[in-house]
Amino acid sequence: MISKIAVINDLSGLGRCSLTAAISTISAMGVQPVPLPTAVLSAQTGFSSYYCDDFTDRMDNFTNEWKKLGVKFEGIYSGFVMSSEQIRKIRFFLDEFYREDTLLLVDPILGDDGVPYDFFNDKLRNEIRSLAMEADIITPNLTELALLSGRDYETFGEDYEVIEEAASKLINKPGKKIIVTGIRSDDPETGEPQVGNLLVTKDKTRKIVFKRHGGSYSGTGDLMASVTFAGIIRGDAPEEALRLAGEFIEKSIEETAAAGTPGPEGVFYENYMGMLTSRR
Repeated sequence: MISKIAVINDLSGLGRCSLTAAISTISAMGVQPVPLPTAVLSAQTGFSSYYCDDFTDRMDNFTNEWKKLGVKFEGIYSGFVMSSEQIRKIRFFLDEFYREDTLLLVDPILGDDGVPYDFFNDKLRNEIRSLAMEADIITPNLTELALLSGRDYETFGEDYEVIEEAASKLINKPGKKIIVTGIRSDDPETGEPQVGNLLVTKDKTRKIVFKRHGGSYSGTGDLMASVTFAGIIRGDAPEEALRLAGEFIEKSIEETAAAGTPGPEGVFYENYMGMLTSRR
């Protein structure tokens, strides 16, 4: 029996992100992605122009139909949401499908580079924070960690101990995992730019660092969450799953940066999908 992950996220035509990234990578890892779209866009919002079809009023139809079919999910993954009403739809979904043997991952998409996204108001940010606190795994970047923990973003810098302290405050139930992504620093010996991810649990912390290439690209957070979560669901140790995700993204970014690809296009991960199947 193949495990299933319900993926609640938007579908963007251009940009290699959200459901496009999740469906392809989760499938490659031998886990079945079951998408529930929050919106359908012609391109992700980093492009200068895009069309967006809000799916809020159709989300419950998916929940009700899957309930009729008796579907069981080993994982539920919540990503981009557009409104408080969508949070209510997600909670309705969780009431039906989130069980003791189900893992819930919330990617709290709230901001980047120290700045909250301007299309979120305080009410929605608080509701996303509340949802994240109920999750078994959350995958914030540093901006989102600051918003979730109440810590000033400027205090993080490259200080992993401060980041760990802030992340540990979000551990509010047994087994919870905080995966802080995209921590930029320089190698203390060579001065080469690095990017790190920090896995924080109640019992231990693991730092996994890779060489940093190029600038910022669409969808890398979606790839990180998707690969890591699918790895955990298929039975990989969390640290192993996170390391695989980092290696996969590093290779993809290296090729993308060498080609001079604009950030909104996302990364060339298609050529490295074989990395995801090799550990099955």
